[in-house]
Amino acid sequence: MTDNQAKNRLEWSMAKGSLCREIRQLGFPAEFGDLIAKELGSPRAIGRMTAYLRSARPHSVEMIADEMLAIAAETETWRQKKLSQEAQAGYNAFLFRRRNQPEEDQ
Repeated sequence: MTDNQAKNRLEWSMAKGSLCREIRQLGFPAEFGDLIAKELGSPRAIGRMTAYLRSARPHSVEMIADEMLAIAAETETWRQKKLSQEAQAGYNAFLFRRRNQPEEDQ
C-alpha cells in the first residue's frame, strides 16, 4: 500500500467514524451510519452528511436517507460534469491539432 492509499484510507475511516458517532448521538444504530458512509463513498460526501446531521438534528431515518440521496446525486452530477469537461478538452485538442497540421500531412 502506498503512502497516498494509506492517507486516503485513514481519511475515509476518520470521516466514517465521525458520521457513525453523530448517528449514534441521534439515537440510531451505528450500522445505519456504516451503510450511509458506504453509499456516499467519499470522505468529502461523508463530511457533508456529518455536517447536516450536526446542524439539522433530524429525527427520522427517512430525513437522513433523503439527505444522503441528495448528497449522492450532487456528487454524481459533479462527476459527470468533470468527465464531460475532460472529454470536451480532449476533443478540442484533437481539433486544434488537425487544424494546425500542414496541408500535406492531412
